[in-house]
Formats: sequence, structure tokens, C-alpha cells
Amino acid sequence: MGWRLLPAVLLALALGGPAVRAQNETEPIVLEGKCLVVCDSNPTTDAKGSSSSPLGISVRAANSKVAFSAIRSTNHEPSEMSNKTRIIYFDQILVNVGNFFTLESVFVSPRKGIYSFSFHVIKVYQSQTIQVNLMLNGKPVISAFAGDKDVTREAATNGVLLYLDKEDKVYLKLEKAAAM
Repeated sequence: MGWRLLPAVLLALALGGPAVRAQNETEPIVLEGKCLVVCDSNPTTDAKGSSSSPLGISVRAANSKVAFSAIRSTNHEPSEMSNKTRIIYFDQILVNVGNFFTLESVFVSPRKGIYSFSFHVIKVYQSQTIQVNLMLNGKPVISAFAGDKDVTREAATNGVLLYLDKEDKVYLKLEKAAAM
């Protein structure tokens, strides 16, 4: 028997928000995250008058808003994988303030900062296991696993705080989807 994954994602910079839910005929499945900029309380000013911190975070830029929310409205089936990257693609972008979430389902960091990410996945078939990785510039950072062979629906979650540079790329990748 195959597996199905129906993800949704929510990421926001400097503002939170409620979880986005996507439903199929059986259960809602949610992936969510929040990105936060942590500002230095002792910023310095350069010769041009721009404020920055020892972390290299622009205090002025931290005030601009970035947020996105995207969902998959269909199950994530292996046969739908049009390439070998195994990136989880989202077919509906609900919010994209700043346009930093691309049509390829990749978040591109607009500036240096400390970002908090969390995500949740649910497997919907018994005797299957899935592993979803949060990727940073092509390298796995954290994973969420669901694979109890005696459970039909199982949830997994993970989260991490990351220091991102400008133009770093963050996305979700299906690493494993096979029988146990």
C-alpha cells in the first residue's frame, strides 16, 4: 500500500499567526513554522547612519514585515514527484508578504536574522514510515519521523532556531517514504 502526505505550511517573520489547516477526506494534516527576527538591544550606527548589531542584523530592516502561508490541497503521492529533489511543493500560496516564498516552495531569507522554524507531519497509512527534513541551503537541519507500524495515523513534529544569512534557502524535503 502507498503513503499519502498532505502538508500545509505557515511561516512568519516578526509576527505569529494561527496554524493553517488543509483537509482531505480523512484528516487535516498541518506543517507550520514561525520565523522571528531577534534584535540586538545595543545596536551601532555606521558612517552611513544605518543601525546594525554585533550579530549583523539590521535594526531598521527588522521592522519590515515578511510572512507567508502555503498549503497543499491534495495528497503528496510519490507518483506526483516530477523530479528527484523530493521537495514538498505547495499548490496554494495563501499569504506571501514580501514575496520571499517562491513558486518552487522555497523560503528565501530577506536578511540576516535568527529564525524559529517548526513543522508537523502526519502519516496516513499503517506499516509505513515517513521522514520530512527541514533543509537549509541543501543540507538537512532537523527531521520529523512518523513510522509506528501498528498505527494508521501518526503525527510527528520538530522545531529549531536558525541563524540565517540574506538569501539563505529553507524548504521541506521528503527524505523517506517506504514500508517498514
